[in-house]
Amino acid sequence: MKERPLLMIPGPVEFEPSVLSALGQPTQSHIDPQFIGVFEGAIKKMREVWHSPSGQPFIVPGTGTLAMEIPAANLVEPEDRVLVVSTGYFGDRYADILSRYTNKVTVLSAPLGGIVETAHIEAELKKSEYRLMTITHVDTSTGVRVDPRPIGKLGHKYGVLTVLDGVCSVAGEELKQDAWELDVVFTASQKAVGVPPGLALVLAGPRAVNRWRKRKSRVPNYYCDWNQWLPVMEAYEAGTPAYFATPAVNHVRALDVSLDNILKEGMEERFQRHRVVGKAFQAGLEALGLKQVPLNKKDRAFTLSAPYYPAGVTGDRLLPQIRRAGVVFAGGLHPEIKKNYFRIGHMGSTCFRDVLASLGALEAALRDCGVSVNPGVSLTAAQSVIVSENSETAV
Repeated sequence: MKERPLLMIPGPVEFEPSVLSALGQPTQSHIDPQFIGVFEGAIKKMREVWHSPSGQPFIVPGTGTLAMEIPAANLVEPEDRVLVVSTGYFGDRYADILSRYTNKVTVLSAPLGGIVETAHIEAELKKSEYRLMTITHVDTSTGVRVDPRPIGKLGHKYGVLTVLDGVCSVAGEELKQDAWELDVVFTASQKAVGVPPGLALVLAGPRAVNRWRKRKSRVPNYYCDWNQWLPVMEAYEAGTPAYFATPAVNHVRALDVSLDNILKEGMEERFQRHRVVGKAFQAGLEALGLKQVPLNKKDRAFTLSAPYYPAGVTGDRLLPQIRRAGVVFAGGLHPEIKKNYFRIGHMGSTCFRDVLASLGALEAALRDCGVSVNPGVSLTAAQSVIVSENSETAV
């Protein structure tokens, strides 16, 4: 019998044994020739996963919140206007971070569960001269996915740097940074990239790096400053060590292994797997009669789901029952509806077997909470999607 529950939250996720093995190896010196080669490999593989051969990767010890702050610290000066396109808690958090660097932050907020229409964004860009614009690809608080492609084009059209929060999307949702004209895309290691928490991963395109080089003022955040980190990244990629702060040696080794696994699967195949997993899970939720936070099906993320609790059921009752059935889900996060919904992560190494196990646990927990559920109804709906989508892919 499995001794621990299946972790199906929006991060940390389940990690591949090869990644955990790499993380648990004896720690090397950060100037060891073998580690230098590992670091070099991880930097180069990031460009492939992000689809950004022109970009400059940064691998920095820290969290997703640090990854958010790095572009803010390096690309925003006090006189700059910044536009935040917010679809939930993390868009609002980005506005708070940016307000530490400029007092000229404008937030375009979507209705709860919705998106900000492209026409609305363009209308705002026409009104004022913005230096930088941020978008959350998938907001972990709402499960809403935004299409970055038209927004990246708007950034180039109006000369605005576009920063994509890809914490809950990179290596799960389709992403092509260079082709989509996105200047910075960042994530954290513990999501779809598939490495335990500990790394902030940022990839800056040429426009962003050039803008940073032309700053009028010193970067006000010492730890985030690209003046400190860029020489380190360039040195390791060239096969020599450099020092600013001690690299997270074991995490970088694990990252190199995970990126290798991702690329061996194939990026298009990985995107497709996440699409099918997401659609299957959400079909199962629909079969159970559970309403979901995203207002439109087309805006649902493939990396996580955000269903509301059924009438008469609270998280205090349902989530422990799900855990007893062998699976862990997360509670709500968005402050307006925190107690009304829960969240399920299905990214990284999540497979169809995990979908069925999770839906089975949810069905059992709902029954234990007094909800009438036809046994297997969600599993049947999910399997129907899996068979249909895989048949279409095969054709």
